[in-house]
Amino acid sequence: MSEEEDVIRRYRRLVREGAIRDDDAQRAAVEKLRFIQHRLAAMPRRSGIARIFTRRRRRSESGDCGIYLYGGVGRGKSMLMDLFFDTAPEPARRRVHFHAFMQEIHGSIRRARQSGGGHPVEVVAAEVSGRTRLLCFDEFQVENIADAMILGQLFGALFRDGVTMVITSNRPPDELYKDGLNRDLFLPSIELLKERLDLHEIAGREDYRLGAAEGGRYFSPLGPESDREMEAAWRMATSRSDVQPQVLLVQGREVCIPRATGRMGRVGFEEVCGSAHGPADFLAIAEAFDTVFLDRIPRLPPARRDAAKRFTTLVDALYEARRGLVCSADGEPEELCPKGDGAFAFRRTASRLHEMRSEDWRLATLEGVS
Repeated sequence: MSEEEDVIRRYRRLVREGAIRDDDAQRAAVEKLRFIQHRLAAMPRRSGIARIFTRRRRRSESGDCGIYLYGGVGRGKSMLMDLFFDTAPEPARRRVHFHAFMQEIHGSIRRARQSGGGHPVEVVAAEVSGRTRLLCFDEFQVENIADAMILGQLFGALFRDGVTMVITSNRPPDELYKDGLNRDLFLPSIELLKERLDLHEIAGREDYRLGAAEGGRYFSPLGPESDREMEAAWRMATSRSDVQPQVLLVQGREVCIPRATGRMGRVGFEEVCGSAHGPADFLAIAEAFDTVFLDRIPRLPPARRDAAKRFTTLVDALYEARRGLVCSADGEPEELCPKGDGAFAFRRTASRLHEMRSEDWRLATLEGVS
């Protein structure tokens, strides 16, 4: 592997340039990621067709199928994932949001069942491994029984077919799907992850995103003043252009955005997170708009757990797509969901909201707009 492809050399260069801060815990993770890159470079190449019809010999060493990086919010896991992916020597690679990946998998399983050609999960796993040797999942989490029930079979087949995985998560494997419905059925999947992936904690307390928060795209608390600020920001962004409702068609359903113009959309929290919308809807919103204006985010007590989960999924979709978010909220991000069984997962959402309100994030989103 050439020097420019080495993740640790890229990390060191960014430290020298002052783009990131040198961090012992991150550096230890980068060393492990470099080892995976070298192992990928040493693997023999096979065509996609060959990967579909032949399988690699089952790996025999624990942790030889990739790495599972976990740690608190804002520890740089996503940044390290980006560095690894950008410098990986494997052309048949994919970095994908876990929600989007599972939407695809469930759709493929439905089609495989309808065709009646073999075990559906095995068929789908063969399709995935036929075109991908490296799968990267950032901010991995399991939140519903549908995903939990197939992950063990799916990942087991992908590992057997020689797919390498790099996963980041806020939770160690033993805390995945915590308190979930029929969690005992998911425990073998947890053991599979622990057996086949190298587990590495990125320890430390500092949340690097918090220093970026500036305001100007996050108006709080709720009230007439924040309403006026949101309206002023919307008028400035849209330049009084033609604003109309826009309907997104998602898997046969309609998702209505009340105000939209060009690549900008505006919707109220209750309209999109207070009703029965799912990951596919939020991914469609992130695909349709470069900037989303979200009005009147309330505080979310334990009784509003479902709304909090939808909001988390929406923020994840916008974050992964590098979209802009302008919003009004009834408190600072960390004050929105401080209690209940969803509070732990919401820490990542709060951290991302801090980053997404920053000037650096605004400039990054502008760079991504053609």
